[in-house]
Amino acid sequence: MKLEAGFSFACMSAMAGSFAAEALPEALVDPIPAKIEKGEISVIAQEFLRLPQTLDSNEVPLTNNAYARLQYMQPIPDNSGRLVISELRGVLYIYDEQANTLDAFLDIRDGEVGFDDSMYPNETGLAGFAFHPQFGQVGRPGYGKFYTAFSASSQSGLANYLDDNSENHESVIREWTATDASANVFSGTSREIFRIGQFAQNHNIGTLAFNYAATNTDSDYGLLFASLGDGGAANDPNENGQSLASPMSSIIRIDPLNSEYPSSYGIPEDNPFVGEAGVAPEIWAYGLRHPQHFSFDSDGTMYIADIGQNQIEEINIGVSGANYGWRLREGMFSTAFGIGNVRPNPVYPKPNDSQEFTYPVLQFDHDEGNAVSSVYVYRGTEIPALAGRVVFTDMVSGRVFYAESEGLEAGKPASIQELRIFMDGNEINMAEATGFANTYGGGKRADLRLGTDAAGELYLLTKGDGWVRKLVAR
Repeated sequence: MKLEAGFSFACMSAMAGSFAAEALPEALVDPIPAKIEKGEISVIAQEFLRLPQTLDSNEVPLTNNAYARLQYMQPIPDNSGRLVISELRGVLYIYDEQANTLDAFLDIRDGEVGFDDSMYPNETGLAGFAFHPQFGQVGRPGYGKFYTAFSASSQSGLANYLDDNSENHESVIREWTATDASANVFSGTSREIFRIGQFAQNHNIGTLAFNYAATNTDSDYGLLFASLGDGGAANDPNENGQSLASPMSSIIRIDPLNSEYPSSYGIPEDNPFVGEAGVAPEIWAYGLRHPQHFSFDSDGTMYIADIGQNQIEEINIGVSGANYGWRLREGMFSTAFGIGNVRPNPVYPKPNDSQEFTYPVLQFDHDEGNAVSSVYVYRGTEIPALAGRVVFTDMVSGRVFYAESEGLEAGKPASIQELRIFMDGNEINMAEATGFANTYGGGKRADLRLGTDAAGELYLLTKGDGWVRKLVAR
């Protein structure tokens, strides 16, 4: 059963299923009683690279005062070993390890592209980037091409979706074509390929990615994936999670190089909802609240980190056509909107499903962390004990978790352990060691994310001090 736009609260109440004829359930105070313990794997976080200090565009910061708002780090897929680091405030950096140089590759604040992060510096800005798999291949259609996802003022363009509901800003995907793909400072041209309206300041566009495991005979090859949140505020007030009318709350999949007028991108024929009336054909999977980060494993499996509302953080495996349940479900639990006539924000026991949902393979509650921020399967060699494990972070608490990737099954969340991290000979928590004042609550905030290099090694990125630290075996 696919849910169209306009699916109302009354409809959700009518779908209460097994709870309809009996007493309403009680909210779960501690939905996952089992505690996440520290595992046997320990690593050292070595200082690798510090980005330059930057400032928010607003004179009075609206959120925490980060040293540098590091977001993601990925290698360029051209065998050069160069690393690209994104900064929410609008800069893409290239670190060339062979030359030991750090260059501002692209500063989109300098271009006339409508970039604007003033509405909420903690989430809006330069959200994501991806380099085409043919980026370094001279003569190929994707040579020199890369893509950025960023926040733009609503007056700077016409949105493909929700242009009339973009009172806060719009999320944009832009294609850039470098004249020389080997250069560490961009020179070339660009064009906008996708834009969607945002009614609130948060839950924007997030990760951009290509499935680099795909070969040129695979259907995924050269297709651009992007994650979009539910549009912001709390509890998905516009019910985007279960609507297929726009790509909000979804992972989209488009062909950036093969467009037909008037579109500036192509729709892959094997996208799951192509040809369905009233459905956005870009949608690859939906029902996600705030999937700020996702990544592909070396076998092409997608792992999605979806930030929860008030109680559950989850890791999902990406499946074409999947509905991950938001706002009717949060993790393996029901929300108030999946039951009706109960108060929102706590979670409740899951009723019998009257439609098909795809449930997480890993989850934790807010006794353990506050917001899952990144996820990778470790395929490096520096930490043999971590090989093949799913590694994921909580951005607020600064905890790093891991679990076995083998045998993961949707709806049967696997056991999670905490990675032990050492710096200067002492075991540390990243929030305490590198964090800064948490303006959302008391204590310190880590603002922690993971990055990776071409060898599959993992790095910790922290906004409070602007450092990238490499993880090695202890």
